[in-house]
Amino acid sequence: MTGQKRILVVVDPTASQHPAIERAAWLARAAPSVLELFISDYASQLADTRGTNAAAAAEARTALLARHKTRLEQLAGPLAAEGLNVNVDSRWDYPLHDGIVRKALDFAADVVVKDTHFHSVLKRSIFSNTDWSLIRNCPNPLWLVKPRRPGQKPCIVAAVDPLHERDKPAELDNKILRTAATLAKALGGELHVFHAFDIAAALAVSTDSMTMPVALPVRELTDAMRVEHTDAVNALCAKHGIPADHIHVQQGGTRELLMTLTDQLRADLVVMGAVSRSGLKGLFLGNTAEDVLDRLHCDLLILKPDGLKAPLPT
Repeated sequence: MTGQKRILVVVDPTASQHPAIERAAWLARAAPSVLELFISDYASQLADTRGTNAAAAAEARTALLARHKTRLEQLAGPLAAEGLNVNVDSRWDYPLHDGIVRKALDFAADVVVKDTHFHSVLKRSIFSNTDWSLIRNCPNPLWLVKPRRPGQKPCIVAAVDPLHERDKPAELDNKILRTAATLAKALGGELHVFHAFDIAAALAVSTDSMTMPVALPVRELTDAMRVEHTDAVNALCAKHGIPADHIHVQQGGTRELLMTLTDQLRADLVVMGAVSRSGLKGLFLGNTAEDVLDRLHCDLLILKPDGLKAPLPT
């Protein structure tokens, strides 16, 4: 983490505890950083800009944002007192995820840090929740924080896909490993690399168009697939100096295996990539980051391909 980093911290004005602020301060203590505590808010009853109550609504909006700034200054006080570089900002914007992305772009954030909470099945299914919208649309690195505090020697797991079976650009895996390694070094932690391959999914694709049962050499296919994926992961990790005993290539579903490994390692952070998708395919085929967000007990850092543009409304 060389150079001064710009960390945007999204603060929930309704919360009494702020793990995102704690995590951002933890990062800032490890490397020179500028912190910006940020609240984006909106209330439909104060949105009148042309009616008879427009002046009163504008005054109420101004007062609301002033209260948020006062609260943010209170939260920033202890951080500034210990010598951290911290600023505050509040904005009137809607919807929340677009307001966060707009602020992240204006601030040129190196990372956006936000608390995350459990989301209902309904919210997961329609992707109405802010976290899912940010995973899809925020071009800046997105650090979603769980309440559990990191260990003295944090364990970071980088999830990679070197054969790009999930439509990830090749360079994204290198970006994931560079970022994870830099964090591990700055925070005095250790880095592990994870990859899963699923023979069942591969067989389902290969037999999808067949009309008659075909005897497939499953064991031979599994062995060949294991060799192919292991070789690809090892070659990727060799470029980044990852030791062999910190590389985990496993057979099965990504979600379940990643959850098991992070629990075994007592991981503090998973670093993975996400590719923004739109339309019906994007709606019904959520990527791995969306799939594991609620299930992981540790933080999740999501990276996007370089050059991604935020699909904000005009």
